[in-house]
Amino acid sequence: MSTGSWDPKLQQTPSEKTINTDDLLRFIELSESGQLDELASLISQDEQQQQAGLMTLDKEQWFEASQVLSDHQLQHLMRFFTIAERLPGWEAQGKSPVIWLGKVLKQRGIGINRDLVLWIKTNSDNQYLPHGPLL
Repeated sequence: MSTGSWDPKLQQTPSEKTINTDDLLRFIELSESGQLDELASLISQDEQQQQAGLMTLDKEQWFEASQVLSDHQLQHLMRFFTIAERLPGWEAQGKSPVIWLGKVLKQRGIGINRDLVLWIKTNSDNQYLPHGPLL
């Protein structure tokens, strides 16, 4: 675990943050290449602060952003954001993109396969993942 300094001037509120497809593709690549355990060193502290707002964006933004991504890519994003919650300021609890991306997969008729559910539960302390709050 690393410690760093948090600059509130760099943090964006969720309403100011938008989803950039290029960022998502980079996050997918980090998952596909097996580099999730190295996120803290692969994403600079400034970028960690600037991107933290992604974690609490509303589901409509995630549903829209996911339209251009394949099921496979969404599954890798779910893995990325599961691990990303370990980064300072990326805690999302019941607002995690993992939940919204899983709902997109469900709408597509794919759902979240058992292996991915087990992986998420093994790699996260967030009690809401992957399906979200009960109510």
